[in-house]
Amino acid sequence: MGIESKVNSYLSKFPLVKKAMKRVYQFSMYAISKKVKYEGDLVRVTPDDDFEYFFGYYDKSPWDATDRYMLCLRVKDTTKSVAPKEPADIILIDTEKDNEIKIIGKTNTWNVQQGCMLQWLGPDHESRIIYNDFRDSEYCSIIYDLNTGEQTVVSKPVYSVSPDGRTAITLDFSRLHRMRPGYGYSNKADFTEGVMCPDATCIWKIDLTNGVINPILQYTDFYDFEHKEEMKNAEHKVNHLMLNPSGNRFIVLHRWYLGNKKFTRLVSSTIDGTDMYNLLDDGMVSHCNWKNDEEVIAYANKKDSGNGYYLIKDQTHSIHQIWDELTQDGHPSYSPDGKKAITDTYPDRARVCKLYVMDGKQEEIAAKVFAPFKYDNDFRCDLHPRWNRKSTSICVDAVFEGKRNLYKINK
Repeated sequence: MGIESKVNSYLSKFPLVKKAMKRVYQFSMYAISKKVKYEGDLVRVTPDDDFEYFFGYYDKSPWDATDRYMLCLRVKDTTKSVAPKEPADIILIDTEKDNEIKIIGKTNTWNVQQGCMLQWLGPDHESRIIYNDFRDSEYCSIIYDLNTGEQTVVSKPVYSVSPDGRTAITLDFSRLHRMRPGYGYSNKADFTEGVMCPDATCIWKIDLTNGVINPILQYTDFYDFEHKEEMKNAEHKVNHLMLNPSGNRFIVLHRWYLGNKKFTRLVSSTIDGTDMYNLLDDGMVSHCNWKNDEEVIAYANKKDSGNGYYLIKDQTHSIHQIWDELTQDGHPSYSPDGKKAITDTYPDRARVCKLYVMDGKQEEIAAKVFAPFKYDNDFRCDLHPRWNRKSTSICVDAVFEGKRNLYKINK
């Protein structure tokens, strides 16, 4: 473990001191670093106006099936609240008409990291979109048909949606907002606040064809599953649900906090909440994604090999490290054709984020972008790289021009 990692680990015991020292360190390192605004073939696809534009997370694509149209959110400001109650515009971009934009809806619930889970709905990914909203004092999701204008209201918000558009899974966005600002929603108070491990549902299955919702797992199910001593008296949550391409299994991060210590493990399960499997449990797991129905890529710590990217075969103990040179956390995904992969980094000492493209074992820096200090901590703008449908372009959110915008990089 390097000196910076050791200091960071020690200061985690003192959050306020850590935050102050981190900021002093950042300013000092930036002052002596080479300045970079951006490098790479980046093309902005959102307007140069008074708004901020962004898409959201890295496990979804803003492109429709034809790669002509892109989705994003438009807001006035993303630096005042990580989960504002002010509505955001839902924007459709026509890339074959000089990136002409059209407002196609609004959402009343969103956050700066994952937006409102806006995405094209399968199986065609061309005529319908789905996104989360807050209506009649409840979270919900909206299926909107772009051709007919018809809206279908589903009585739960979505977190992950199957590629065929038939199934979704979701979680408690209010508890998530309280415990992880920037990832949940603020419209409703967390009714589980003060309860360390609620005897309550934490994951639901949604049938998008008929709106039927079934609870499938509780917080106590995770507590009881391969229970560990440090889970006692700890506060528990779940996050980062991801369905596999077939939609029959999902992965989830189970996290628990004991004082200032955070523990994370990666668990997989069938879509009905049975056949749970503990994939990674060495204390730290960060960003994950499915490579295919049987394999998961994860940035994690392994006691015998340290931090890095690992490829895991679901429901087995088969795991091996890949991309050995990449030791920084990022948001990984494989191209739809399976031939390439991408990930990014958080800002370095010069406040520069990098975008990597992996072609086999070959690692290439496809872009570098500057991250202004006002976009930091919970308000940060991660690149969250995503592929288009043809595996020929990558889209990122970035702030090197002073505000959030959507950019495209051809690969």
